[in-house]
Amino acid sequence: MAALKWEASGAGEEEEEEEEATRRRPHRPFCRVVHETPVRYVKRHPHRQCSKFKDPGLSHLLHVCASRTTQKIVEPKVRPGRDCPRAPGLLTPETRRCQDREPPIKTKGVDEHTIIDILTKRSYAQRREIAFAYERRAKKGLGTDEETLIEILCSRSNQELVEIKRVYKELFKKDLEKDVAGDTSGNFAKLLLALVEGKRAEAGNVVDYQKIDDDARALYEAGVKRKGTDVSCWISILSERSVQHLQKVFQKYKSYSPYDMQESIRKEVKGDLEKSFLTLVDCVENKQLYFASRLNDAMKSKGAKEKVVTRIMVSRCEVDLGKIRTEFKSQYGQSLHQTIAEHTKDDYQRALLSLCGGDD
Repeated sequence: MAALKWEASGAGEEEEEEEEATRRRPHRPFCRVVHETPVRYVKRHPHRQCSKFKDPGLSHLLHVCASRTTQKIVEPKVRPGRDCPRAPGLLTPETRRCQDREPPIKTKGVDEHTIIDILTKRSYAQRREIAFAYERRAKKGLGTDEETLIEILCSRSNQELVEIKRVYKELFKKDLEKDVAGDTSGNFAKLLLALVEGKRAEAGNVVDYQKIDDDARALYEAGVKRKGTDVSCWISILSERSVQHLQKVFQKYKSYSPYDMQESIRKEVKGDLEKSFLTLVDCVENKQLYFASRLNDAMKSKGAKEKVVTRIMVSRCEVDLGKIRTEFKSQYGQSLHQTIAEHTKDDYQRALLSLCGGDD
């Protein structure tokens, strides 16, 4: 079988010599060609290399981005087959460039810029897989990180929660619901389990004003109006009604109660249950503003919470980060890009700015 020749403009004598040498070699299977974006192919386990970075924030971010993407970072346009020889005459220019770029993660001096470019430029599907793999860590070995668990379960859509549960079951061979039930307790556990079930109604075309009024009245009578709080009523309404419906319920609630919904929550419940209810209300009223606030607090707090910043930037990057940036600028008078530049540094800063995507 005649050897395959790749034509390239301006091929010189050196390429002809390589092709001649190639024809004399014994036959081996050729490279597989796939039609995907020609981005460097990171082999083996990139997250194991992240510990080489001196900046702990960067190391953590890259570890998150590398999670569950081993051998799948971004497929190169040409991918060597199992027995494909490294003969230059048999490889396309894309393959040569792909192979030439492999050393940065293997060499003694790690090329941070190359790794950052690879791990922060993902397709939508890859970002979702990264985000889900990262989010399940809030549950792993639940000691537990209640703050992260609250953020994730209170802010995700039904579809996202279904995927989180699927990935969790795949990774740990057990149900997320069972672990939540085993590691939390009381009304806090009941609320989280109700959210994990993903029973929230989807938005409809018909506005049911009677149901809006009934729910607003029920929330008032279950809390502020009575002595003690009927938490089960609050959990049922706040975990099952659609976001659009709840937005109208909270407006109607003000006609019954002297306090708005958030003030009522602070008066009626405390601890993790209070934080959960408040997060739910924040996400119902304006989810992007909620994330903008979380980013601002995390970056400006004493001892910046790098894990919070990393989680939000990675998980929302191709979901609603553009709207989060808009809310951030409107709320704090400074762009998210500028805030990241002021409160982070070095390669971790560069990675976050790459995810941010631009200044406003």
